[in-house]
Amino acid sequence: MLPVVETEEQWDAILPDEAVMRPGAAALCAELGLAGLPLERFAEGSVPVYAVGREHVLKLFPAAGAEDGVTEERVLTHLQGALPIPTPNVRAAGAYVNGWRYVLMSRLPGEGLAPAWPRIPQTDRERIAHGCGEALAVLHALDPEPLADVLGPGDWGAFLARQRAGAVARQRERGLSEAWLEQIPDFLAAAPLPRAPQRALLHTEFMREHLIVDPASGWRLTGLIDFEPAMIGDPAYDLVAVGLFTTRADPRLLGRLLAGYGRGFDPRLLMAYTLLHVYSHLPWYLRELKPVSRTLDDLAEEWFGVA
Repeated sequence: MLPVVETEEQWDAILPDEAVMRPGAAALCAELGLAGLPLERFAEGSVPVYAVGREHVLKLFPAAGAEDGVTEERVLTHLQGALPIPTPNVRAAGAYVNGWRYVLMSRLPGEGLAPAWPRIPQTDRERIAHGCGEALAVLHALDPEPLADVLGPGDWGAFLARQRAGAVARQRERGLSEAWLEQIPDFLAAAPLPRAPQRALLHTEFMREHLIVDPASGWRLTGLIDFEPAMIGDPAYDLVAVGLFTTRADPRLLGRLLAGYGRGFDPRLLMAYTLLHVYSHLPWYLRELKPVSRTLDDLAEEWFGVA
């Protein structure tokens, strides 16, 4: 049985503790008719995720994140068969003990794009980028309204205003230097941010870590996963994670991806959304990507320009 988890302190203690998590996951599997199948926990993830045998994946959400479990279930169900990249099929979902929720889904073939990336030839990387763009275009063209009861933010303009009001303080809290902090207000004031953009279903973390490829089939894209942070909003918002974590400031790869998407985006807009993103952490991005730019305008071109 899984214990009550209602605070961050409880979560930090329980999340890595397999002596607690594994028996709870195994008991749930037995209730779902999957008793005896091997359980293999995935190393990454903000919530516990287990491979259940060769065909299933079980994702667990504590009471404090139960809404994320509802989001994952609803979005995956909405997307079934809709994208050029496969997404998991929901096989069971619902409430479990002590406020926990679960989603049991199909396991997709292949391996994570992030660890596989160094082994992938350049021509295949460019083809993958193009395929990612095609999939994003289809995602953004879907009608998001059936999910509006579970996905925010509702009022995009109000969301941007809240994010802008706290932008400097958030980055200061994360350790950004004053040389960068002092540029943020003027940059955001000049950025071409739409107050009432097209409403699209957004993944929000479209990155190598959430994509699956199959080396046995020529590095074909075989999966897009992790939809619990999904939102409804401006399609450009999804290009933040793309530019930082999928194409990783490679202008040729981003160009290939946008060719698949079918349109380009103003780098200043994507840089503004980088600062306004709910998970924005500019010091981390600077450490990861090691840019040569020293202004936000130049950084916009370096990270989100195309070739």
